[in-house]
Amino acid sequence: MRVPLSWLREYVDLPATETGRDVQARLVSAGLEVERVERLGADLKGPLVVGRVLTIEELEGFKKPIRFCTVDVGTANGTGEPQEIVCGARNFAVGDKVVVVLPGAVLPGDFAIAARKTYGKTSHGMICSGDELGMGDDGTGGIIVLPPEYEVGTDAIELLELVDEVLDIAVTPDRGYALSMRGVAREAATAYGLPLRDPALLDVPGPNAFGHPVEVSDRQGCDRFTARTVTGLAPETGSPIWLQRRLQKAGMRPISLAVDITNYVMLELGQPLHAYDRSRIQGAIGVRRAEAGEKLTTLDGTKRTLDAEDLVITDDRGPIGLAGVMGGANTEIDDTEGTTTEVVIEAAHFDPISIARTARRHKLASEASKRFERGVDPEAAAAAAQRTVDLLVLLAGGTADAGVTQITAPSAPHTITIPANHPDKVAGVDYGRETVVRRLQQVGCDVYGQDELIVTVPSWRPDLSDPNDLAEEVIRLEGYENLPSTLPRPPAGLGLTDRQRLHRRVGRALAGAGYVEALNYPFIGTEVLDQLGLEADDPRRTLVRLVNPLSDEEPAMRTTLLPGLLGALRRNDGRGSHDLALFETGLVFRPTGQERKAERLSVDRRPTDEEIAGVDAALPRQPRRAAVVLAGAREQAGWWGKGRPADWADAVEAARTVAGEAGVELTVRGDRHAPWHPGRCAALYATVDGEETLVGHAGELHPRVIKALHLPERSCAMEIELDLLERAGAGALQAPRISAFPVATQDVALVVSRDVPAADVEAALREGAGELLESVRLFDVYESEQLGGDRKSLAYALRFRAGDRTLTVDEASAARDTAVALAGERTGAVLRS
Repeated sequence: MRVPLSWLREYVDLPATETGRDVQARLVSAGLEVERVERLGADLKGPLVVGRVLTIEELEGFKKPIRFCTVDVGTANGTGEPQEIVCGARNFAVGDKVVVVLPGAVLPGDFAIAARKTYGKTSHGMICSGDELGMGDDGTGGIIVLPPEYEVGTDAIELLELVDEVLDIAVTPDRGYALSMRGVAREAATAYGLPLRDPALLDVPGPNAFGHPVEVSDRQGCDRFTARTVTGLAPETGSPIWLQRRLQKAGMRPISLAVDITNYVMLELGQPLHAYDRSRIQGAIGVRRAEAGEKLTTLDGTKRTLDAEDLVITDDRGPIGLAGVMGGANTEIDDTEGTTTEVVIEAAHFDPISIARTARRHKLASEASKRFERGVDPEAAAAAAQRTVDLLVLLAGGTADAGVTQITAPSAPHTITIPANHPDKVAGVDYGRETVVRRLQQVGCDVYGQDELIVTVPSWRPDLSDPNDLAEEVIRLEGYENLPSTLPRPPAGLGLTDRQRLHRRVGRALAGAGYVEALNYPFIGTEVLDQLGLEADDPRRTLVRLVNPLSDEEPAMRTTLLPGLLGALRRNDGRGSHDLALFETGLVFRPTGQERKAERLSVDRRPTDEEIAGVDAALPRQPRRAAVVLAGAREQAGWWGKGRPADWADAVEAARTVAGEAGVELTVRGDRHAPWHPGRCAALYATVDGEETLVGHAGELHPRVIKALHLPERSCAMEIELDLLERAGAGALQAPRISAFPVATQDVALVVSRDVPAADVEAALREGAGELLESVRLFDVYESEQLGGDRKSLAYALRFRAGDRTLTVDEASAARDTAVALAGERTGAVLRS
């Protein structure tokens, strides 16, 4: 909504020293979003005067028509002699009054005017168009031709109201009243503590039986309809300059007097109106729902097929307008031939939802629909019709018909009961009853009661529906900037859950290990599952599909974290970052097929435990997971030595890092699981509730997956389920006891069959070594023909330590021998000679 400051001052006596910036600050403080203040004519400098064209000489021999004119500008040029001006426009004639800018002036855009030779003549100034003066489009695109009553030499800057300030307000959907000068003026009056001259306070005659007949068959869609008639209009009369300029400043183009007046009243009062050529209406005006397939040509010249939900205005022939959106071409006022002498004014109130749906259905947003769908004051319809009639009588020489048609559906004012201290509780500020009542009355409410207030909401504020809305009005008028900045006080004993603590620890540990967190959208499509090489019966193909997805290419919730991470890996690699280590922690969505349809819960109370359980039962299983992806160098080369590329072992180590934060030891075994390489895929196991459970996978990605997703060669990935690790852990991590006694290290090399997992050998060593064992680490794997083609050597470093003494060599050797013996018993391992 564009609000000229000069127009705003008609309704509120703002201090003369207040600038647009000052008013902007007050309105922003009151809760309106004033995006900018446009200073019209700030760089305009005269002389700019009214002139009368004396002669016109057509210059020939040029590519476009050029005219050499003499113009009487009175004494504005200092001599009183006619001013010689070259002009290319052709929409004026000898005797016309025009706007002339003289040498020494400066037009908008820092365009200085001086005498100059052009087309073989010397031009002493310019004859101006609206665009050149920053007035906007007037619909003609040519020179401004003024009415003949203006005196030659009159200052055109003042006449055309070229200097002004315009507030550009972004009106939110809940504040439809601010789409009018009346609404903004009310806010300005409240902000400055000044009285408001309400333009809707008019003497309106009561309805009678002599008005134009109206039949409303859908009272839910149209609860008010006022029709007034004006006859004897002078069709050749144009809109006065002040009316045109106000429309232009507000962002609208002048069209014809009758249309301009309806637009002006809409901007003034916020009530959309429509003017019909009375001679083109056949029979009574009706309001009903359209019949499916009906046709209507709207004012924009488009022939539209109507929907059964559309609300339409009709006469005996059928639809003549889309109610609240746009009128029909078959009853439009003729502004070309000037034959319209009688008009019927429609001022109605329509259902906001119906108008919004019609406008979107036909992709036809209009100034009227924008207001109706945000809420229009239903009580303003009769006043808006009267204001339109008054202006048509005043400006077009018309006569107001005595007939007044007014159809009103019965309705009661909306009342809200609110404790007087409710705004205090919401804001945490002690306003007091007097302040609450005063602010609500400034909004336009009627307030009764003491401790319990009964508030009658004004008709222009349909957004006020409950006590919190009223509290918001008090708070915003008292000033959001006056609210204290306080931190909430959580009740004692609460904090992060074990699940949340583990999530945070995992993120910190992976970041500390050199991984960068990548947050991705939780949406996927079936194409990426094909690229990952998942089998048709893979549980990860069972998706939760969205009814209204952000993208048709990703219509489902993710069942694995890898698609998003791999997409981030591909994008970063394509942009020149080739050494990458990314991680993500988040939910995946794994439907079980047992979900049931959720019931819609009431919002007037807290749901019961049974209702909450029913909602939970409708949700898919949502385990929390962690995943990493790697590509390029894991260790950079430099003067310190050679680097090394990331490989499957780094992915497995990332899993161990994550598990370590839960206090869990992982068991690693070879596996075949998409999308990993069948020979470089590790299955990750942990003991959950006493049973060994698969918790994730890690390794190098399959070459076909790398090719399909355009990833760097030898890319690796890991994904592990944090909820299972939490169950496998022993709760809160305990700090280890640190022994002051020295460690005893024993190395053993065991020869086993090539198909024996190193994890099984390690598990046997741990169990056999007993409580003195502090750690066991595999530091070498050796294979050769000397061992045999089906054998391998695993070298382990065993660290022993006691908490209360220094171990002897015999104690450490005995523990080592016991560990080796158990490993040999379980895995067939023998000491390498």
